[in-house]
Parts: sequence; structure tokens; C-alpha cells
Amino acid sequence: MGKATGFMEFQREKPAERDPLTRINDWNEYSSPFSEEVSKRQGARCMDCGTPFCQIGMDIGGYTSGCPIHNLIPEWNDLVYRGRWKEALERLLKTNNFPEFTGRVCPAPCEGSCTVAISDPAVSIKGIERTIIDKGFENGWIKPRIPKKRTGKKIAIVGSGPAGLASADQLNQAGHSVTVYERADRPGGLLTYGIPNMKLEKSVVERRIKLLTQEGIDFITNTEIGKDITADKLKEQYDAVILCTGAQKQRDLMIEGREAKGVHFAMDYLTGTIKSMLDSNFKDKKFINTKNKDVIVIGGGDTGADCVATALRQKARSVVQFGKHPKLPDTRTGENMWPEQPHVYSLDYAYEEAEAKFGRDPREYCIQTKKLVADPNGHLKELHTIQMKKVKNEQGKFEFHEIPGTEKVWPAQFVFIAIGFEGTDQPLLEQFGVKAVRNKVDAAYGDFKTNVEGVFAAGDARRGQSLIVWAIHEGREVAREVDKYLMGASVLP
Repeated sequence: MGKATGFMEFQREKPAERDPLTRINDWNEYSSPFSEEVSKRQGARCMDCGTPFCQIGMDIGGYTSGCPIHNLIPEWNDLVYRGRWKEALERLLKTNNFPEFTGRVCPAPCEGSCTVAISDPAVSIKGIERTIIDKGFENGWIKPRIPKKRTGKKIAIVGSGPAGLASADQLNQAGHSVTVYERADRPGGLLTYGIPNMKLEKSVVERRIKLLTQEGIDFITNTEIGKDITADKLKEQYDAVILCTGAQKQRDLMIEGREAKGVHFAMDYLTGTIKSMLDSNFKDKKFINTKNKDVIVIGGGDTGADCVATALRQKARSVVQFGKHPKLPDTRTGENMWPEQPHVYSLDYAYEEAEAKFGRDPREYCIQTKKLVADPNGHLKELHTIQMKKVKNEQGKFEFHEIPGTEKVWPAQFVFIAIGFEGTDQPLLEQFGVKAVRNKVDAAYGDFKTNVEGVFAAGDARRGQSLIVWAIHEGREVAREVDKYLMGASVLP
């Protein structure tokens, strides 16, 4: 696909990014789509591989390799290279309900398993994907698809994140009447309140919600199951219910001083900031403000990086992020071979911004927090740490050992805990009488059925904390199973 010799003639290019020191003064997206010329060059790099590993969408070594929704990547790369943009859009939408989301915030496991990436930088798949969908909206190619007839079946979906939206979109197109319940005041789930505006502008989410509404999907916000409406009422009113509530329960850090004022969960920080921005452009002051404060983020993942970027925009005095693992190597090791997701060092947008402002990458590696210390008024004032060493024990498993003499005290008025999620909210599951295993809904992949008749589950609520692209995949899969359950067979892909 693409140009036969393109991967030898053209180098990988990234989407243009605004200057780090400029963009930390606003909340707008930091990157932009490719131009047509750059898209054509990047599409030309796609090889005519016998097996497009970019499409495999499977777990290898505990990490995702390839695209879980099996995007027809070589096909739309070829069409972009040939300037056939509308056809490229049609190919993209065959497998992906929301390319405007994945093209901005997906970590692109497809690129890690790109055949070019065996010896050279991968094809810029994510950048091309975003450019296709943005061009589709700009040119008016994306219009409401109103189902021609209705089946008379009614479905309730609890949760309006990517899994809930994907299942709603699919089931609506199958002709069912779909209502999505969301306990927040705006639909979108983590797309709205979990991902900062500089990665995914909320106008992009609102545009998609408006389109889904025009197509016939009802969204009911500010509604919590068990509080505003019972699970029994839902089961009574609808022919099927799908739980797509995500994995909202944040993992806590139970150490001395946890109760100090200024210690918060990362998602509480991000959600409050986004909501204040959307409600009043920060005029209501209903957010955690780190201006002129020392900030420490505990947890080395994407959520922690988003906290770093948010604190920078609030003009924090200093920002540091702690991670328990060693710094990643610059290139793949023998234990991390293609087509696995490459575990290599990179400078994410937030770290690039911190380095530009403070002169260094804000990440600290192999570090453990020992305790938090408050002042006499209960406000956090400092954090105590020790360095760790990662070693293999006699059984071949890794352990972390403290390194004596590496103790350190860090000034901190705010600490944000970003060490992952434990699962979904138990009260909701109890409302429905749904069984859970390790805080996840007990519903087998493939049929997505819970132990309660007519109640299904998908996305992070079922599989645990994962990628947006997996949520879309499960939303599509559960939609097909619900369609079968209601109609005896499914018309959905």
C-alpha cells in the first residue's frame, strides 16, 4: 500500500506542535493535523506488507500490540497517498466510530507494531487518522445518519464514555431506541472530564455528542443510578441495559500523612479543573489552584503527565513526577522485540513543557514515597522519599529494594495521587445485583452478559483500566451481542 519505495524515500514526520513555552499559557490543543502534502508523504511510507501487524489488536507480553478495533490502516494510508480523502474517511469509519478521539489521545499501539518500525521510525498512523476525520468534518462529509426504521426495542446505557458512546452509536444504527444515562452534568465520561483540553478540546467531544443526538440517541445527564433512578426501574423500562461506567475507583496511597490538606486524587484535580474551565473559564474558582506552589505527582502514567501539564498552566512554582520503575531505554531491548509495544524513553507533551520551563525532565525514577508531613495547621509542607533498586529474585521475579542513604525531603504544598484505578463503583453493581470479580463486572468477553438477565457490561467496567481504543472495541462488540439478544441475529459488524 502507499508508494512501493515510500518507506525508503521519506522520513517519519510528526504533527506540528505549538512551542511549549507558548502553549502553557493557554488550554488549547497543543498539536494540529497534517497538511495534505505531509499526509501524502506519510501515507506513502506504508509498506505493502504481507501481514499488516498494525491491525492485529492483541495483547503481547501484557501490552496491546496493533489496533484493537482492527482499523483498515494500509487501505486508508493508500487512499490518502492517492488523494482520495472521502474514500479514506469511509474506510476509517468502517471500524472506528470516533477517530477524532483516537487520532488525538490514543497511544497508537498500531505504530509500535508497524512493519516499518522493525528497523525505522513507524508510519505516522495516528497523525494520518486525525487528519482524515478532521478533513471529513471540515468538508461537511460527516452528516447525521438517521435510521430509516425503528425496531421498537429500547436500550439503556449507563455511562457515556467511549464504550457507552460506541455501543449507543452501533445500536442506534441498528434501529433500536437508545438512552444514555450519565451522572455528570455533561456527557462524554473521561473524554469530557478525564482528559485535559490541551489533548482533546471539549468542542470536539460536544460536536460528536450533538451528532449522536441528531441521529436519535437520548442523553440524560445529572442522573445517578440508585439515587435518581433505581436499577429495577431501568430494567422495567428497557429491553436491555449495558453497564459502561468505566473504572472510576482510584487506587489510594495509604501512607503516613495521607490526611494532610493538599493531598488529592489525580482525577479529582483534573476533573475539577476541566469543569471550572467549561462552566466559567475559571471565574468560579471551584478548582484546585497550584499557582506558586510546589507540586508532586505520584504515579508515572498518562494521568500523572496530565497533572504535570495542568499544574504548569496554573503557574506552579515547581512540578515533579514520581515513578516506581527505572528510566526506560532509548531503544528496544532484547526482551521487548517487535511487534510488541515499544517500551522506550520518550518526551511526552507535558514533559516537553516542563523541560522547556524548568530546564529538566520532571520525572524521578525508582523512587518511593515514605511519608507526607503537614504543618501545624494540617497543610502539607513536605514529602519524604527514598530511592529504590529493581532486582530479580531467585524465582526470576522483580523486587524493589530500598537504597540506604538516598533519603530526601521535598517541599510540597500539593500532592496528586495517580497510581491507577481499582475498578468500578460497587454500589452501582449492588443496585443491579451484578456479580463482580476484583472490582470488575463479571461478564465474559464475547457475550458480555452479566449474571442478571438482560444486563450486559463492556469497557473498563468489565476489563479494568485500559485504552480508549479498547473501550470503543468493547462498545462495538457488546452492541452486536445485545442486538442478537433482542432480535435473534445481528445486522451489526
